[in-house]
Amino acid sequence: MAKSVAAIICAAGPGSRFGGKKRKQFVDVAGRAVLMRSIELFADREGIKQILLGISKVDQETVKVNWGAKLSFFGVKTFFGGSERFETILNALELIKDGIDLVAVHDACRCCATDQLIAGVIAKAAETGAAIPAAPVIATIKQVQDGQIVRTVDRSDLFEAQTPQVFDVALLKKAYANLPNVDQSAVTDDAFLVEALGHKVAIVESDSSNIKITRPSDIAIAEAILKSRPKPKPEGGINPFAEAEW
Repeated sequence: MAKSVAAIICAAGPGSRFGGKKRKQFVDVAGRAVLMRSIELFADREGIKQILLGISKVDQETVKVNWGAKLSFFGVKTFFGGSERFETILNALELIKDGIDLVAVHDACRCCATDQLIAGVIAKAAETGAAIPAAPVIATIKQVQDGQIVRTVDRSDLFEAQTPQVFDVALLKKAYANLPNVDQSAVTDDAFLVEALGHKVAIVESDSSNIKITRPSDIAIAEAILKSRPKPKPEGGINPFAEAEW
């Protein structure tokens, strides 16, 4: 039997590195807001029984006015998150419905995740209890002290963690219950807390196309990634004007 999944979309962060007048989760990428693109990755997916969107209190009116109708259509429940990611997840875990098997935690600003990647991570988590997408580090990494290179880091076993990160719901709740016992300044993702329990976290290999929009320059990259992918073929008969519609 397929596992039931709750998706938590994290859109409460201040996004201080992005700058500008609009928060990065609200900017348009190829004509649609980043957070809506991320929600749509889960909205029509089989097995998704709940979608929770964590936002900041200061963004409540913005979200309601601009996307309230669409969020309602997709059955998305909004809730208030915190300035730190772990605060948002703590609040979300209290809203998980009974009967949910897995929780998928996804950054609102990773709108380029593929259906295949998401399905792969969910399947791996269903098998192992904990899985995340991760991309091999391909850049040359230098350790630096006092403005000088100390050493070149061996990258052969280094991977960059991405989202969605998917966990057995009981395991993730246990990991967050253990939050007071870990260095909270070091908690940059959910896998960290699961690892702190001694539970192994599997990876599904990804690549750099699952980009997280962090700076304004990332918007053009995300748009190029989305536009490079094959367009879905329309169902039914062939429309002679279909190509023109794209």
